[in-house]
Amino acid sequence: MKKYLIIGLIIAVIASMVVVPILRNDRGNAVSEDEEFPALFSFKENLATKWNDVIPITFEVKSDEVVKIDLVYNDSIFQTWTNPKGKITYQFNAGFYGLGTKSISLLSTLKNGETFSDDRLVRIVSDISPESWKVKIAKTFPHNSTHFIQGLEWNNGTLYEGTGDPGKQGKTLVGMIDLASGNYTKKMGLDANYFGEGITILKDKIYQLTYTEGKCFVYDKNSLTLVKDMIYQGEGWGLCNDGEFLYMSNGSERLTKRNPADFSILETIEVYDNNGPIANLNELEYVDGLIYANVWQTNAIIVIQPENGKVLATINCAELANLGQNGGDVLNGIAYSPANKMFYLTGKYWNKLFEVSFEKPVL
Repeated sequence: MKKYLIIGLIIAVIASMVVVPILRNDRGNAVSEDEEFPALFSFKENLATKWNDVIPITFEVKSDEVVKIDLVYNDSIFQTWTNPKGKITYQFNAGFYGLGTKSISLLSTLKNGETFSDDRLVRIVSDISPESWKVKIAKTFPHNSTHFIQGLEWNNGTLYEGTGDPGKQGKTLVGMIDLASGNYTKKMGLDANYFGEGITILKDKIYQLTYTEGKCFVYDKNSLTLVKDMIYQGEGWGLCNDGEFLYMSNGSERLTKRNPADFSILETIEVYDNNGPIANLNELEYVDGLIYANVWQTNAIIVIQPENGKVLATINCAELANLGQNGGDVLNGIAYSPANKMFYLTGKYWNKLFEVSFEKPVL
C-alpha cells in the first residue's frame, strides 16, 4: 500500500535532513510563522517516500490576497492554482526526478505581485530491496602486490590496469597486464604530482582519472601515448562507460554521466537502496546495462541501474579478501571479459587476481 511517510518516523532520515521549514518572501528574507503568511504547507516536517509512491500534499491558503500558487519541485513547476481558497490537497509523485533529496516549495503570489515561499525537502529512496549475490571463484592469477590498483578493464582480449601513488613517488601508471605474471607488458606513467584513479576504455582511447588534481588524462589505447587531458571539479574515484558515455564516481553516492569529448556533466545519478544512499562508490564497471561498483572500505560490490540509481544487488566478496589481501589494502578493481563472460576482481596491493562469476538467488 502506498504510504505518506513523515521523516520523523524514519530515524535514518532524521539524521540527514533539516526539519525546520524555511519561509521566505520575494526579497529573500526569512519570515516567521507568527507573521501573516499567505499560504503554508499543512505539515512542518520534511518528507520521505519511496520511488513512484504517490503521497498527498496538503496546504492551506490563509489570505484572500493570493492570486496564484505554484507547487515547485526540483526547480520545476508541477502544478499551478489560480485564485485558490482554503485547504487544497495534491496527489504528488515524488519519483519524477529520480532518487535522492529534492526541494519542494509552495510559491504564493499576491495581488500586489509580492511572493512568498514555504520550502521543504523530500527524500526518495528505492522501492527495491537489493538481492544478495555470491561470488564463485573459477581461477586465480597472480597480481603484482606493489600495484595500488585503481582501475581494471578488459579490452579486445587485453587486460589493462591503472594505479595510484599514495607515496607521491611517481608510481601512477596505466598499462597492459600479462595475466600469467600480473606484471605490465607495456605502461605509461605520470609524474609524482598526479595520483591516478579509475580508468576506462572507450573506442580507441583510455581515460584515467586523478584523485584531487581535477584532470582526466586520455591515452591512445594501443601506443599508450598521451593524447590530451580534460578538467573537472572535485575528486575522481572510479570510471566506466556504456559504449557512448562515461560514468564517474567521486566517493559519494553520486555518479556523473559525462561527455567523453570534453568531460562535461550530462546527468547526475544518485545511488540509493530501500534504506537510503550508498556512499563511497569507487571503481566502476559497466556490463550489460548495469554498473558494478566497489564500495570503498568494504568487501562489497553493488549492482546499479544507471537509468535511475536503484541498487539491484549486493555482492559479498569477503572470501576474496581473505584469500587475496595478504596484508594489502581494500577490495578494488572490477573487469569483465566478454570473451568468456567472467569477471576479474582484485584489490590494492593484493597478490592475487580472481576470475569469478556471480551467483544469483534461486527464485
